[in-house]
Amino acid sequence: MTHVEKLSALRSAMKAKGIDAYVIPSSDPHISEYLPDRYKCISWTSGFTGSAGTLAVTQDFAGLWTDSRYFVQANEQLAGTGFELVKLKAQGAAEYAQWLAAKLPTGATVAFDGNLASVAVAQAIQSALVPKGIQVDGHVDLLDAIWEGRPSLPTAKAYLLDVAAVGLSTVDKLTQIREVLKAKDADAHFVSSLDDLAWILNIRGQDVPCNPVVLGFLLVQGNENKLFINKEKLSAADLASLAAANVQVVAYEEAFATIKALDAKRILLDSKKTCFSLFDAVPAEVTIVEAMNPSTLLKASKNQVEIAHTRSAMIKDGVALTKFFKWLEEEVPTEQLSEISIADKLQSIRALADGFVDISFDTIAGYLEHGALPHYKATDTSNATLKPSGLLLVDSGGQYKDGTTDITRVVSLGNITAEEKVDYTLVLKGTIEGSMAIFPKGTRGYQIDAITRRPLWENLRNYGHGTGHGVGFFLNVHEGPQVFNAANVDIAIEEGMISSIEPGLYREGHYGIRIENLVLSKSLANTQFGDFMSFETLTICYIATDLVDASLLDQKHIDWLNKYNAWVFEKLADQLSEDERNWLKEKTQAI
Repeated sequence: MTHVEKLSALRSAMKAKGIDAYVIPSSDPHISEYLPDRYKCISWTSGFTGSAGTLAVTQDFAGLWTDSRYFVQANEQLAGTGFELVKLKAQGAAEYAQWLAAKLPTGATVAFDGNLASVAVAQAIQSALVPKGIQVDGHVDLLDAIWEGRPSLPTAKAYLLDVAAVGLSTVDKLTQIREVLKAKDADAHFVSSLDDLAWILNIRGQDVPCNPVVLGFLLVQGNENKLFINKEKLSAADLASLAAANVQVVAYEEAFATIKALDAKRILLDSKKTCFSLFDAVPAEVTIVEAMNPSTLLKASKNQVEIAHTRSAMIKDGVALTKFFKWLEEEVPTEQLSEISIADKLQSIRALADGFVDISFDTIAGYLEHGALPHYKATDTSNATLKPSGLLLVDSGGQYKDGTTDITRVVSLGNITAEEKVDYTLVLKGTIEGSMAIFPKGTRGYQIDAITRRPLWENLRNYGHGTGHGVGFFLNVHEGPQVFNAANVDIAIEEGMISSIEPGLYREGHYGIRIENLVLSKSLANTQFGDFMSFETLTICYIATDLVDASLLDQKHIDWLNKYNAWVFEKLADQLSEDERNWLKEKTQAI
């Protein structure tokens, strides 16, 4: 079926069921960012492959609501599908619900599949439509009947990590969670989000590309715990280890029935990480405590074992990147390299490292104008051939058993303009400002965002995405609850959090620049004015200096850059061949 045919089939199904508008979120029953093939509903329906967006379909209009990261991509992928791009004004907002409220008459019916919508999304739809007299049905799956050959749920094996790898046992983690439940007067807690599940049970899997997670749910109730998972995924030894931690393994499909029959007084559910169908299945006599999963904040602050392992992973990643950029520089003038081929090459180099499992997200290799697309992924039709001229942006990361990495670098392939140097230097200045920040305990992410943007703002430049996000330990590369962006997110930066700092600048149709490192938040000093914190940079990869206009930097920025590059050489030199070491020595010379 073409996308036009799929849209027609969807409208026929809507008409048969008396549905005036159908909403398809980008999610799964675990409210994941990255999805198993079975739940890539937006991609199957419309052709759009971005990781954030919502489809809203009526009989006379079909729209994809997404944010500025995907505008160019969406326009290209939706061409000829019957779907149109609707540009979100605010990232993550349910603006499609307001559009439906204005468009549909009183008495109309809007439906969605509650397995794919979080409680928060369902509530946003209901609050916009119900006051207008529009009926909302959150338990309608129209896609399954028209999706021929829909993929089954993944069956890859899962495995438990040893305490020596993660620093804290499952028993200890469950004890911490019960302390939070007690404080909130809740006697049960249901976990749907896969990275929370993975952290609590020290379990990893291969069910979602780039994220080492396994499909499952977890019920914590008193001293009893139930893991809902395909039991065939686990070895006998792992099943025994879970039993020893008082975790009973139950079939994945039994999760919803268990919730419907729940015998509890108060259950804690995270409305942003729980699907509406599950939330709606909680018996009426059970009080729902809507709060952030306790594990979300607990796992955000890495323990000393996780931090030590992460530092080890950063060395592996730095070695791989050094080998890659040396190879790239030598091959561009003579070989027919493309965005896809260099992404494949980088992955193959990373894969040589001990403990490498996967990339942490699809590599963004954006040459020239493609670098101006923050979430660009080369396709067979867009795949650009590299030439010894212009800017190349490479945003990539690895999943190692001892950590997760995420790094962006921009390199010159030749013939760089003065404007490109100015833009690069201002972005670098922002990265340095964010990395050098000293701030009082209790600082929120939006304050770090502003500190990082200041050098760009002062020169009347800006970027449309956030400055940073949390990163997991051998887990999701995008991990909350902290985030560095303009939104007033009331989450303090805590000691032990690993976050990205990644300012950028994008000139559509020409080039893009982004320089990203991961940093560890640490306590700095206790003074009469309070406790202060700072960041330790974890990422170990040289920052190109041939693109720097030093006249735009203060001495503190030059000192930081020189010290950083010297540290990169010191950390990696022993892991490199003589040729690679000499090449890196040149790249890390002080300016």
